[in-house]
Formats: sequence, C-alpha cells, structure tokens
Amino acid sequence: MPRIARERSKSGIYHIMLRGANRQEIFHDEEDCTRFLETLERYKKASEIRVHGWCLMGNHVHIVLQEGKEELAVTMKRIGVSFAWYYNWKYKTTGHLFQDRYKSEKIEDDKYLTTVVRYIHQNPVNAGIVKRPGDWKWSSCQGYYGNGCYPPYLLDSELILGIFCGNRSSFKEYNETGNEDKVLDDTENGRLTDEEARAEIKKVIKGYEIAEIKSLPRSERDKIVARAKGVEGITQRQVSRILGISLSLINRA
Repeated sequence: MPRIARERSKSGIYHIMLRGANRQEIFHDEEDCTRFLETLERYKKASEIRVHGWCLMGNHVHIVLQEGKEELAVTMKRIGVSFAWYYNWKYKTTGHLFQDRYKSEKIEDDKYLTTVVRYIHQNPVNAGIVKRPGDWKWSSCQGYYGNGCYPPYLLDSELILGIFCGNRSSFKEYNETGNEDKVLDDTENGRLTDEEARAEIKKVIKGYEIAEIKSLPRSERDKIVARAKGVEGITQRQVSRILGISLSLINRA
C-alpha cells in the first residue's frame, strides 16, 4: 500500500520520534549519545533547521524542530543515515538501525509547543531513570535552565523562553509541573522490566537453561540471541545482562 503523506505544519514545527528497529537500543554509551547530537548539529547547519528541544532515551529519541531550507523528510533521512553508518561501523553490524519511517506530529501553537517540550524533558523521570528533568544529561533541559548543554550551539531556546517572557524560573516551574500530557510517544508495547524480560527469554530458548546459552556453539547461540532480541519491549542491553553475553556479541547476532 502507498504511504500516507504526512500532514504539513503551518508553523513548520514538528515533534519527531525515532525508534530503534525491533525496539533495540540505539544509544549504548555516552559516545553514542554525543555522536547523535553532533550529527543533529551538523545537519542543523546544513539544512538550516531550528532545534527547540530533544531527549535521548535508550531505544528512541524525541526532537522538536522547525523545518529548514529542505523538506523535513530529507533532513531526517540525512540524520538517520549518518548515525546508522556510525553505529554499524562501531558495532560491526549491518541492516536497518531505525524502525520504519520516523514518527512525527505537527505543532501549530505555543500551548502545544510548550506541552511537547515539557513532555520530552519529563521522559527520563517518567521512566524512573532520574528524579528531576534537569538531572538527565541527554536532553535540552539543562540548556533551558541556563546551565548549558552539549553541543553548545544545538539548542534554539529563544522561541520557547519567549513564551515565558525570557524568565527561566517560570519555565523551570512549568517544566517540572506534574501533568497528564498526551503527545506522540513510544507507546507501542512498553519496555519490559528485567524480570519480565527474563521470563520472555525463557520462552524462546526452548529447552536450554539461561546459563547455558553463552557456552553454545556460535551459530546456535546467535539464533537464540536473535530470537531474544525480537521480543517486543526488550532491549539489547537487557539481553546482554540476562544471558551474560557481551553487548558487542549481542549487537552482531
């Protein structure tokens, strides 16, 4: 079936979400996070987009951006292809890194713009990774709080801070307010806990004990690892921890 054309935003501003194929992790360490943000900054300059916010999570990323001198689809393809090349080179893997097309929703007014930015800043809090939005290093939150963020020229904070009359304290209060915001999200089959992931892995190893998997011949081990990676809601890091197999071997299986 032909793909349905995306709705164009009159403001040119969109909330973008990229997700790892089969919900795999796409950021395994600080180098991966840094490389993605540097890639985003590079294409910000090349495509003249404006980046109003971001949040990197283990297997997906949220970005709030304003379209530049080329169509959004072209810009996102550039970013995705560039980071996938780096990822496959580093982890010696092949194939698609991101799942299907990126997801997007248009943002047409200030109220929804601030709602989306607050939502993505609160992602790590809602996931139980940190206690406050400002504690997460891999979002634009610290930049809005005036503490700087990396890369230093990636964030375009003027538009949103302008909604709060340039008052960072007012923005921070809003940004940390509890809410029931509903926006574009990574809601398909939520991420499993380690306990749930272990139970699902036991279902796919078919006759083996978990402790046996790492000692199997490579071909048999890789088949089992591939099945485990295909479980909805499980991350590669979880597979590595549960099976006791290095993350690099999990990536290549």
